[in-house]
Amino acid sequence: MKNYGIYLTVLMLCMTVQTWFAPHAGAQETVTAVRQEERIFYHTVERGQTVYSISLMYGVGEEDIYRLNPSSRERVRAGEELRIPQKEQADGRKENDDETYVYHTIRTGETLYGVSRQYGLSAEDISEANRGLTPETFAAGKTIRIPAMRMQSLPVTQTKVVVKELKYKIKRQETMYSICRKFDVTSEELLAYNPRLKSGLKAGMELIIPVRTEEIVTEIPAQRELNIEELINYRRQIERTNIARIALLLPFIDPATQAPLDARVIEFYEGFLMSVDSMRNDGMSVELYVYNIGNDAATTATALENIESPLPDLLVGGMTDIQIELIADFARDRNIKYVVPFSSRCERLTLDNPCIFQVNAMPQNLYSYLTPRIHTLFPRHRIVLLNTNDGNPKTQLVHMLGADLNDNAIPFAEVTFSEKTFQADMLAAMSNTVPNLVIPFSGSLDALLKIKSTLRSIAETKPEYSVTLFGHPEWQNYTKDCLDDFYALNTYFYTPAYMNTMTPEAKWFAGKYKDMYNKPLSPSSPRYAVLGYDLGMYFLTAIRTYGNTFDNYVHQHVYRSIQSGFRFGRVNNWGGFFNTNLYIVHYNKKNYSILREE
Repeated sequence: MKNYGIYLTVLMLCMTVQTWFAPHAGAQETVTAVRQEERIFYHTVERGQTVYSISLMYGVGEEDIYRLNPSSRERVRAGEELRIPQKEQADGRKENDDETYVYHTIRTGETLYGVSRQYGLSAEDISEANRGLTPETFAAGKTIRIPAMRMQSLPVTQTKVVVKELKYKIKRQETMYSICRKFDVTSEELLAYNPRLKSGLKAGMELIIPVRTEEIVTEIPAQRELNIEELINYRRQIERTNIARIALLLPFIDPATQAPLDARVIEFYEGFLMSVDSMRNDGMSVELYVYNIGNDAATTATALENIESPLPDLLVGGMTDIQIELIADFARDRNIKYVVPFSSRCERLTLDNPCIFQVNAMPQNLYSYLTPRIHTLFPRHRIVLLNTNDGNPKTQLVHMLGADLNDNAIPFAEVTFSEKTFQADMLAAMSNTVPNLVIPFSGSLDALLKIKSTLRSIAETKPEYSVTLFGHPEWQNYTKDCLDDFYALNTYFYTPAYMNTMTPEAKWFAGKYKDMYNKPLSPSSPRYAVLGYDLGMYFLTAIRTYGNTFDNYVHQHVYRSIQSGFRFGRVNNWGGFFNTNLYIVHYNKKNYSILREE
């Protein structure tokens, strides 16, 4: 009886455990069903992405994302998983053209072969639609693009004559002839299946009869299971080359007035020519083709029509949105790498075109990489965000920085500039026990001039308040008015491009430029001539080292720039590259040096 009671107790515990875990298992099944039935896939937010950029990436509306992810209306965080509707569901229709794609979120344990079979495609089809696919990016949680089904990959249905074997027992008085007529077979076929008939036909003997019938047969093209490393191995074959063909498409002259359009473009061209000259002196053969694209679409289209075979390895240029779009389409159709040197407004194109290298970082990308750098450089500082009230705040940076500080539970203060109470307000916000980092909202010279004297006075007259000033890229143009203050306030600023004119490399370039063109470098930053030189050197050395497959190696290609740094990362598995380079420049008050930290 005692044993029976123990048995009941154990049974009830087992039932309780089963009941406890049943909803969880059911929830997993429901999620799987939702993924398949509602045409939802999942996107993991990466640093620098916004709801807007994610909507562009997948061709859906921002409201479609908000509908499935209500909290994203306020903010999305790096690492957060968003539910995204497939495009045809968001549109309320399904497109049937060759540019139709669905998106697949890779699950744990999935293989490229398994995904290809799931969608009735070859592994090569999926790889071709995802030019950035690597063993690192084919991982659980990553998204890949699935192209519209291709006819050669689809199952083939057709009517075929099928031979089946029928067992038949010979009846009395049946002959070989009568059996052949009955089943519409030849005596040769019957003997082939029944060699015993050579000894004679007997009643009761069991025969195998080959019977032909027509059946509808569906055949799936045979596929070899391909490993992801094996599939992309052809992309990783490094073919060093000492020859490069480059096409520059720049707006030199207005076709209507024949007047020069922009002096900065001329400077960029001059700097690029210096990179070509350097590489030729180093033994590389560089064929350079230069086209004027004016300031309109028609001149650009004409220039593209004049590009002849063999096609160039690299296209560089474009200024207006329509020019960049025309060149980008030309590059994608012919699989030519395309560098956009001036504009930061081609996000939509870069997200969908694997050939594009966008040099100028978008603000949200720059800011997203800046906030963790601030944590690393100033882990013990009291942070003071300063609203300078000059009508030109960097609102997006302020919002991202404030949210990031809150997420990491880092205390900070906010001060709004008031001329009468500024010093008192700052002293109240700052700490006299740990260093203080003051970050103005604005990068304007007016804002800097309003605050620098007071901050310097605090730093010099109240040594218990350690003050470091942190600013913006524009500040590298203010050294004429503020250099002493920068040193006194131990100033830092972030920038995607910076040239220290006192370095040997900068001095060499300035001297060489003056010798070649009989004029000094432009004093404004960034200097377009140096941009042209750095860009040319980066891509020419990449082509020489890695050949036409250099886009697979940009993560390991190193070029020590004079001014403009390049750290390219592919935006997704099927798009192009954004430049995520960010320098931190430091005016070191201890030894009056200028350091550029990468």
